[in-house]
Amino acid sequence: MRASLFDLTGKVALVTGCNKGIGKAMAIGLAEAGADIIGVSGSLQVSGSEIEREVTALGRSFKAYAANLSDREALYVFIRQLQQENPVIDILVNNAGTILRKPAAEHPDEYWDTVLALNLDAPFILAREIGKKMIERGSGKIIFTCSLLSFQGGINVPGYAASKGALSSLVKALANEWASKGVTVNGIAPGYIATDNTEALRSDPERSASILSRIPAARWGEPADFKGPAVFLASEASAYVNGTILVVDGGWMGR
Repeated sequence: MRASLFDLTGKVALVTGCNKGIGKAMAIGLAEAGADIIGVSGSLQVSGSEIEREVTALGRSFKAYAANLSDREALYVFIRQLQQENPVIDILVNNAGTILRKPAAEHPDEYWDTVLALNLDAPFILAREIGKKMIERGSGKIIFTCSLLSFQGGINVPGYAASKGALSSLVKALANEWASKGVTVNGIAPGYIATDNTEALRSDPERSASILSRIPAARWGEPADFKGPAVFLASEASAYVNGTILVVDGGWMGR
């Protein structure tokens, strides 16, 4: 197999939620494959961030934007600035997301609205606006970070489950329309990964032991486990992969 199938030299990738965890690992993986990175996060330093240092150490460029993607007005301001300053974006990784835990009977409107705004509304708007340009050029790669809760219901996270279930359907809907136009749309569904989102689970000895007992790989996943899948879906190696949710879960869904 030609290594060039995975070569991203000359490509520009926008990664949301790139400041830490899975998003940061995917951004670094794409840079290792040759892509220049545009990073956006609500908490991202405009200059001097750790992710910037790691990407530039690889010989790739890094441009940072700090934006609150859950605020509709701020999102559109960001998109206008982004497209003015970066006319070509070859790869979009819609990774930014959040989770708020409370039983469904006690889950307030504020939790629901906050989670869906960042996990579903923003990814759709970004995909639509950046996808338009990809369609005009006849090429592009869009990757959504989905979840095991794209397939399962979870416990005490109804807003998160609803957002990730909808996101998996959005992947398919966009792929149905855009695959013939040269734009591939796919998702990655992380399993139980050692990130901020799972800190509460990992801190609960009983819940953590229960989760580990079901994972055939017998470990929590690490953000670095997402470098390869991201490069695959961002590269020509996945040219005929459309509307797929790639599960990266240590075998959880196979049990």
